[in-house]
Amino acid sequence: MNPTKVQCCVAGGGPAGMMLGYLMARAGVETAVLEKHKDFLRDFRGDTVHPSTTQIMQDLGLLDEFLKLPHQNVAEMKAVFGDKQVTIANFSNLKTPCPYIAFMPQWDFLNFLAAKAKLLPKFHLLMEAEVTELIKEGDRVVGVRATTPQGPIEMRADLVVGADGRHSTVSTSAGLKLEDLHAAIDVFWFRLGGTSRGMEGVAMHANRGRFVFTINRADYLQCAYVLQKGGADRVRARGLDAFRRDLLIAAPELSECVGDLRSWDDVKLLTVSVARLLKWNAPGILCIGDAAHTMSPVGGVGVNLAVQDAVATANLLARSLRNGTLADSDVEKVQARRLWPAKVVQAFQGLVQRRVLAPVLSGEAPQTELPMLLRFMSGSKWAQGLAARFIGLGVRQERVASGLLN
Repeated sequence: MNPTKVQCCVAGGGPAGMMLGYLMARAGVETAVLEKHKDFLRDFRGDTVHPSTTQIMQDLGLLDEFLKLPHQNVAEMKAVFGDKQVTIANFSNLKTPCPYIAFMPQWDFLNFLAAKAKLLPKFHLLMEAEVTELIKEGDRVVGVRATTPQGPIEMRADLVVGADGRHSTVSTSAGLKLEDLHAAIDVFWFRLGGTSRGMEGVAMHANRGRFVFTINRADYLQCAYVLQKGGADRVRARGLDAFRRDLLIAAPELSECVGDLRSWDDVKLLTVSVARLLKWNAPGILCIGDAAHTMSPVGGVGVNLAVQDAVATANLLARSLRNGTLADSDVEKVQARRLWPAKVVQAFQGLVQRRVLAPVLSGEAPQTELPMLLRFMSGSKWAQGLAARFIGLGVRQERVASGLLN
């Protein structure tokens, strides 16, 4: 039987929510995670598991088993601008257990965490439980109401954590104010069956106003076509044949498989948002991950930043939650620690949008020169290593505190 009162109630079973639920329960905190869907199969799930996350899995003693899940390892990120190919990040020299990016379906990652968490007596996972509103006593949040197939439920908690994504019910219901940082791009997301020669690993391809990222997933290519914010309808209006031609302008190597796009149903629009809450907490609640700060796809860091938030939250709050001594001042420490990394990553993504993406998307001329930022990175092993550290480990790497490993 599911509990009606816990010490920590987490809204959302994504990377931040599942990692936090596991860590809290492992530390002896009675924890419930409420996930609105019946499973973890979703479009637009980030599949990049960065070295910062595999380091956490090693801290938890789970890495060897985790790496048995199907995945691909990528040690370099490359860029192709016109006829020039350069390396922009090399992860192989990072001092970490897995000096590479592991590409793994996010549902496998989440199912793995869920399976491990269910072995813990303090952990409770409620699927198809959608948080709809907060329960308040005065100005303090004391729980949530949720809908389930069996009817509405109430879950009381000492702390409610909103890990429910960019359209967070928790943050909206609490009236937390969001600062929109105005993303300049959107993305068409699609797969191309099979692989093409010269398309190994992760690469960005740019030419004549077209920009596409490709990720070789062994038996298919995952592709992201970057377009100016609000430009999706204009691209669709030109027709699918024109879109295929645009892809080939950016990446001629796709000629063997671009015909796999047979209708616009094969192409999904990811509306990019870059924003962050001015304040991540209120009495009785805290927001982390995308609920606190949304990221653009640049660098694929969003999932890993969310996992880092979860680790920091557990490190800072698990003991006081377990002991029943949690104070609002304790909760405020999470934003104090994690706001700066979020700001730095968003600033970096803004720089890439302005200095790399915008010049490409605004021009029809052949791409004959690398943007200055990429020229600098491609010409310096030091810069490639710095980029790898920034993307792979983050600017404030979180490690699991020893007190959570009991």
